[in-house]
Amino acid sequence: MHDLDRNEARLRGTYDFPFEFHHIESNHPRYVMSYHWHVEYEIIRILKGSLTVTLNEKSFIAMPGDIIFVHSGILHSGIPDDCVYQCIVFDGNFFLKNNSACAGYIQKILHQEIMIYHHFSPKHPDICDVVNSLFDALWKKPVGYEMTVIGQFYHFFGLVFGNHYYLESVTRTRRDYKRILQLKQVLDFIEHNYASPLTLQQLSASVSMSPKYFCRFFSEMTHQTPMDYLNHQRIEHACYQLSTTDDSITEIAYRNGFNDLSYFIRTFKKYKGITPGKYKKA
Repeated sequence: MHDLDRNEARLRGTYDFPFEFHHIESNHPRYVMSYHWHVEYEIIRILKGSLTVTLNEKSFIAMPGDIIFVHSGILHSGIPDDCVYQCIVFDGNFFLKNNSACAGYIQKILHQEIMIYHHFSPKHPDICDVVNSLFDALWKKPVGYEMTVIGQFYHFFGLVFGNHYYLESVTRTRRDYKRILQLKQVLDFIEHNYASPLTLQQLSASVSMSPKYFCRFFSEMTHQTPMDYLNHQRIEHACYQLSTTDDSITEIAYRNGFNDLSYFIRTFKKYKGITPGKYKKA
């Protein structure tokens, strides 16, 4: 998600409290939510502006007050427009611990026997009230906030089941499933090799496609060209390093796959609207 790896195998939060909170504004290194996925679940709330959300191949615009629920393993991205938004990434297995009374319901979610609605708006005030409460608890962290978060999550799941805010027996066509797996495969390849001088031929070969077919496939799935996506990932990694290290702009450029400093500066300005020097850690 907003971490530097698109599919990290790492602990979110702590073992006893596996909830990770992010507040995202325009100066955040991961302001644009590039295509990624993770085994955890995610809830997003929009505070300001709009966020064009894509889940697998379906897109919609989320507005202030909206809540987005992202299931485990779903490819998702978000393009902000003057947006402030927040995310909670959490381990769904946590809710199976020491709570046999609720385990049957949680297992339906974890086994994808049901798919919770992915988009709630202020037209669902019951859901919005509960989700806003748990976001505020994680954001402000008053004494006892952990109990509020856990309690409100159970309240959320209770509302989902009580009001049938879910779909049952969701199936994907074999073609759609294959396309999603192929996109995950090439995104994983880019994530592990973005710092190398990758070519279009190498990217297409990673999913056994011809370069021409691969370009069409990638653009249909992400609405970006493969090389635009690759350069964007390089710039996102560079942004993080510019804001968190004392390394020089030249070092960061070369470390992230750019072998020409002037090209790095032009590309950075294209995606961020400013030069890397203005983004550099003070």
